[in-house]
Amino acid sequence: MSKILAGLPGFKIFSKKIAQVNACAYICKQILAYMEARRDVFQAIADPTRRQIIDIIAREPMNLNSVAEKFDMTRQAVSLHVKILEECGLIMLKQQGRERYCEVKFDKLNEVSVWIDQYKQYWELKLDSMEKYLNKLQKNKSNGKTKK
Repeated sequence: MSKILAGLPGFKIFSKKIAQVNACAYICKQILAYMEARRDVFQAIADPTRRQIIDIIAREPMNLNSVAEKFDMTRQAVSLHVKILEECGLIMLKQQGRERYCEVKFDKLNEVSVWIDQYKQYWELKLDSMEKYLNKLQKNKSNGKTKK
């Protein structure tokens, strides 16, 4: 069969195009696999919908349908967000009968807290320094010692 096809005009061009499509598909699969492998907490909380899902199920564990009802999007879209949150370790899905319930795992948010705290300390020092400077200016102004 392949010998018959090889004799057709344009078969070489067609087979090159197929090879290109296969190469593109392979590259796309590799990129997606890499992106999934490097998902982390910061990627998960970067999306407002995912932050909202965390807020909702932090109050009480819910099944996927109940979570999906709270959003103006398809259940499949909500499931994708839930999948990313689960892959990042921010939520856990528990099977209870036919339902899958989502629960928040707050311990993974410590990673974010530690990262934010280093910048919080930096800005607190800067703001304390600025407060001292402003107090000094105010004191000099009230004593009539303003410099021009």
